[in-house]
Amino acid sequence: MKKPFALTQPAKSLAPVAFAIALAGCSMAPKYDRPPAPIDIAYPSGAAYAEPAKATSEAPATDAADIGWRDFFRDPLLQQLIGIALESNRDMRKAALNVEAAQALYRIQRAEVLPNLGVSGRGAAERLPADLSNTGAADVVRRYEVAGVTAAWELDVWGRIRSLSNQALASYLAMDETRIATQMSLISEVANAYLTLRADQELLQLTGETLGTQKRSHELTAQLFEAGNATQLDVRRSEIALRTAEANFADYTRQTAKDRNALVLLLGQPLTLELSQQLDKAIVLPDGIVPTELPSGLPSELLVRRPDVRAAEQVLLGANASIGAARAAFFPTISLTGSAGTASASLDGLFESGSRAWSFLPQITVPIFRGGALRANLDVVHVKKRIEIANYEKSIQVAFSEVADGLAGKRTLDEQIRSEQFLVAASQGMYDLAEQRFREGVDDNLTLLDAQRTLYSAQQTLVRTRLARLSNLIALYKALGGGWTESTPSGVAQASR
Repeated sequence: MKKPFALTQPAKSLAPVAFAIALAGCSMAPKYDRPPAPIDIAYPSGAAYAEPAKATSEAPATDAADIGWRDFFRDPLLQQLIGIALESNRDMRKAALNVEAAQALYRIQRAEVLPNLGVSGRGAAERLPADLSNTGAADVVRRYEVAGVTAAWELDVWGRIRSLSNQALASYLAMDETRIATQMSLISEVANAYLTLRADQELLQLTGETLGTQKRSHELTAQLFEAGNATQLDVRRSEIALRTAEANFADYTRQTAKDRNALVLLLGQPLTLELSQQLDKAIVLPDGIVPTELPSGLPSELLVRRPDVRAAEQVLLGANASIGAARAAFFPTISLTGSAGTASASLDGLFESGSRAWSFLPQITVPIFRGGALRANLDVVHVKKRIEIANYEKSIQVAFSEVADGLAGKRTLDEQIRSEQFLVAASQGMYDLAEQRFREGVDDNLTLLDAQRTLYSAQQTLVRTRLARLSNLIALYKALGGGWTESTPSGVAQASR
């Protein structure tokens, strides 16, 4: 008669282990739900904002975030400078190294899920006094062991180790997103430093021209004074204007040197002779260096386009995983330790027949009293998660605000530049007329000096506003998630031009 099926003794001993392994996929971490975005569903509208672009064949066919920085910045010299900065800037290197460190920490934590295997050997000698020896005489006991395989394994029944691994993974991914955000910030900083240098060099050139005009005016006034056609007051007024122009020239000379030093710091290496010569010739601020039209998309797209928002969410995911580890700490810890090898009372007998030895030491630790430490730790991780939720929501609000500011600046700065261009033209006409009337003796020197100051001030303001307009477009490009890639994806590069 056939006996009914029954577990053998070895199978019975392994049944609890198999059950524990089956539970290893369990996780005590709460289900993650992305917090709702605390922003409007659309960007602001009003007098400061342009009307939403209508869908036409001429509209850009790609999101701003997909426009590669080489397609956005059209100046070859600026492209070269950005490329150097991405390779040599120390902040960029530090961000990349932080990613490598976070990745290594994740690998360390992930390895805790697997058993630890190794090889060990040991020897021990102990002297026993006569009253403790089995023979009734003092004796020296020796023991030598060689374990071919040793194993130690904590069964992740409640998902504690898995939660810690997920937390380390989230930290690594957050660091990688931070690296991308650092790259985008570096690109915009290099572009702004380059444009600021060109703007100040244009202002330096403008100040040099004004200085030359003031010198000629002062010389003419001095000649008129000697001829009796001007007063001592006229001479002093022209000299004041001349000294003011000299001070402004020295100021812009110093500022351009500081601008170049700031650019070198961002590049992370000294300028080559060729680059230095090219920068010396870049004395005019280019208006068409970046596209003037950028598709803003919808605010919800910031959640997937902005690396700082994605980094904040990864940190939040890590805080959520840490709750699982804190919860699992309330439950028993099960670990298995074992070894297999040889053992003998003498070194010569380690590998003789019959010296085989093994050990299997399962252990379970049940937390009973920790003075409230486990509960306090769980409260802490819950609070940290709420903090990270606030940080995540704040990152979304900051992103929304930056895009809104860029959209507001785009239209208003365009209108401001048009008005200032008309102001410069009118000031130039007034100066030409005042100079002619002064030479003809119709007006005095005060009228000419006032016209010179008005023209110079209008020219300076126009250069600064043009720089502000370009900086605003760069900030809007970055705020929309642009700068993470070098080239625009195939098929949309032409649309971004």
